[in-house]
Amino acid sequence: MEGTKIPEKMLSQDPYSQWLGITILECDLGRCKVGMTVRKEMLNSMNKAHGGITYSLADTAFGFAANTHGKFAVSIETSINHIEAVNEGDYLMAESVIEKVNAKLGFNIIEVRRKSKVESQKDELVALFKGVVYRTNKEWEEQD
Repeated sequence: MEGTKIPEKMLSQDPYSQWLGITILECDLGRCKVGMTVRKEMLNSMNKAHGGITYSLADTAFGFAANTHGKFAVSIETSINHIEAVNEGDYLMAESVIEKVNAKLGFNIIEVRRKSKVESQKDELVALFKGVVYRTNKEWEEQD
């Protein structure tokens, strides 16, 4: 199966990412950018987005990018640094780029950014996620 089609297939089989409202914005071999809008039911007791929201968005980008090489890739280690609070209505984007890949392991860095409401301003970094995947021998196929 063509690697850049794998994330679409993964999203179609992922009810959690669908519930989050995640969409694929860009996808290339070893790179995937996804986006979503923070909703009220995603807020914590402090009226900010629950940390699991940015984590989940980054984790989805991570998984999608890692699988574009055509083999099933599963996470074996992840971590996140929350840099800024996230609010209801914020549009978030996570871009995963594979920094290093070999026969069995892939190392990804994922930036989660809040879309700026002012076009002339850069999008704001709100979280930084790091992940390591184990690349299995199982190939993605059309019927998986």
